[in-house]
Amino acid sequence: MVDHQIRSRGIRDSRLLHVLHSIPRHLFVPSAYAPEAYEDHPVDIGHGQTVSQPYMVAWMTEALELRGGERVLEVGTGSGYQTAVLAKLAAEVYTIERIPVLARRAQETLDRLGLRNIHFRIGDGTLGVPDAAPFDGILVTAGAPAIPQALKDQLADGGRLAMPVGGRAGQDLMLLVRRGAAVIEKSLGGCVFVRLIGEQGWPEA
Repeated sequence: MVDHQIRSRGIRDSRLLHVLHSIPRHLFVPSAYAPEAYEDHPVDIGHGQTVSQPYMVAWMTEALELRGGERVLEVGTGSGYQTAVLAKLAAEVYTIERIPVLARRAQETLDRLGLRNIHFRIGDGTLGVPDAAPFDGILVTAGAPAIPQALKDQLADGGRLAMPVGGRAGQDLMLLVRRGAAVIEKSLGGCVFVRLIGEQGWPEA
């Protein structure tokens, strides 16, 4: 998976590649889908959600440029696979999920893997986790029409935010970098994600 799907597409962060080698991705999908866990596509985890394509996980993570000492916010815990990647690359991870059953399942899996630097929250991820802000990195695993203002406000000076932005059928992966009061945004390319549901995202209905 790492050599043929990720390294070959230009991911160069050696720490990230090592972490992707080390995490048993099949533990994060329902047993019926375990044979597909390492394939080059998203995998259904129920409740209308997926675990992202391995390359997409790597692409978004590399955009944060993590060096090991950061406090990171993940919006959309989902299966917990992306959470595990972040937890092995950063000092501290806050992850928030709106679907309680997915949050509990992910926490059980991550606890079994011995990852202890993760703080779990259940709620509206579009509002972030203001009591733990600011964050050096924010990664959003679902798409919305715009980057929620709450997440922009919770990004530390010098911090980086990666998120799919666009319509229901497709988005651009946007990278936002804060420089003091200014923010710099650029598109990294096209992508397709599930909808980010919440007060500052898509409505539930």
